[in-house]
Amino acid sequence: MEKTVQSSTATTSEVTVAPSFDSASGTDGTSEGTDDATFSCAVVTVPLDYTNPQGESISIAMKKRAAAGGHSQGTLFINPGGPGDSGVAFAEQAGTSFAPELLSAYDIIGFDPRGVGSSTAITCTTDDESAGTAEPSTAATAETASGTDSFEEWSEATRQSFQDLVAQCAAGTTPAALLDHVDTVSAARDLDILRALAGQEKLTYLGFSYGTYLGAVYAENFPGNTGRMVLDGAIDPALSLADQGLGQATGFEQALRTYVDYCQSSTGCPLSGGTDAGVQQIRNLITSANSTPLPTSDPNRTVTGSDIVTALSEYLYSSEQAWVPLTSALDQAINHRDGSLLAVQEDQAAVSKDDSGGAFQAITCLDYPVEDDTATWSAQYEEAKRVAPIFGNTSVGMDLVCSVWGHNGTRKPTQIHAHGAAPILVVGTTGDPATPYAWSKSLAEQLDSGQLLTWEGNGHTAYGGDAPCVNDAIDAYLLSGTMPKEGLTCHGSE
Repeated sequence: MEKTVQSSTATTSEVTVAPSFDSASGTDGTSEGTDDATFSCAVVTVPLDYTNPQGESISIAMKKRAAAGGHSQGTLFINPGGPGDSGVAFAEQAGTSFAPELLSAYDIIGFDPRGVGSSTAITCTTDDESAGTAEPSTAATAETASGTDSFEEWSEATRQSFQDLVAQCAAGTTPAALLDHVDTVSAARDLDILRALAGQEKLTYLGFSYGTYLGAVYAENFPGNTGRMVLDGAIDPALSLADQGLGQATGFEQALRTYVDYCQSSTGCPLSGGTDAGVQQIRNLITSANSTPLPTSDPNRTVTGSDIVTALSEYLYSSEQAWVPLTSALDQAINHRDGSLLAVQEDQAAVSKDDSGGAFQAITCLDYPVEDDTATWSAQYEEAKRVAPIFGNTSVGMDLVCSVWGHNGTRKPTQIHAHGAAPILVVGTTGDPATPYAWSKSLAEQLDSGQLLTWEGNGHTAYGGDAPCVNDAIDAYLLSGTMPKEGLTCHGSE
């Protein structure tokens, strides 16, 4: 039997919840997790276009992990980021991602935002890829062109790469109009419907990375429905696409320097001569591999300089726990001309066959207006290469990409205040390369009820990592509503 409720969005419309979708245990909507958790699944029908609520509809997939012991104090909605990452998959991993106290207190709901995963999705995979006979055609960012040096070469490689992706997504996505309706404001409206269907008067929410932007947009549009909200690794909503790219490029460059210092203070480091010299050795490795790719244990696989940059990015996303294997990978590459370990990490970073790459482009390009000017793109590229010689041309270029993409937004970047919302805890990591600490600090200042929690650490996002101080502060707020003391800074693994 379907359950029908009224949407709590500004534009009232009917939405329906199908009883379930197929799960690992069959079609009854329940499944057992590896930690003996019980999961249930549902599909929610929402308007494709909230300005035309009686028009075409799409589906939003959600998965609930029941509170341990069956006694829940409410529902905690979670989003892992992206944009394009699956909240359904994140819910399945909740047993290893969240504190036991949270798992006992809350039903955990992960959902795939519109355009993603098991929801009505942006689909860009070719027939060959669906059959498992071809690799994904395009990377999710301009990393496909990171081996080039000049703006002309880089822009042409990027343009060609994304022209292919545009054609694949246009051919594979149904309904075609979905490409124009996967913006974050629409996703926030979907989230408010999910909140109502879960029987929650207020939204309790934990979002990471892009999930912080979704949470902030929700709080701006539904401040009265906002309950306890934690935003970890924040995006600054006032920044343009170009400013975000430049911030990330600078963040990864600084994170690499931090790693080099760590490496040179440890045993087995292949880098010598101080920070600048160590970074230069890595640059030399990248340049050499672009000319003569490194062999690997797989005779059909080599590692280019572009691959090395991608692998480095993946390592730097993690905390120091990933830096020991990074040292091993660099030692193997520099001292033995073997790219096997780097290849493993680069392969993990490759665009998965669930089309998250297409969703990333579609959502990002609808959320921001586009600078559609070659001179502007050239200036962005040169500035990024100046401040971030290694990561510059992998982090900029979204204006060019979105121009090629063709489904663009007009909503200008602006501060978010969420006047009237409950206290919002913003968490920033001082060594975060992907969402630099300054972004979390800025968002906390913008939000009328924002409060910043700082972790002096490394890697992307803080919760669930090496800092009990951070984990305890977040858990305390979600469990009891107790905010940490103003200005709390957690240090390392304390």
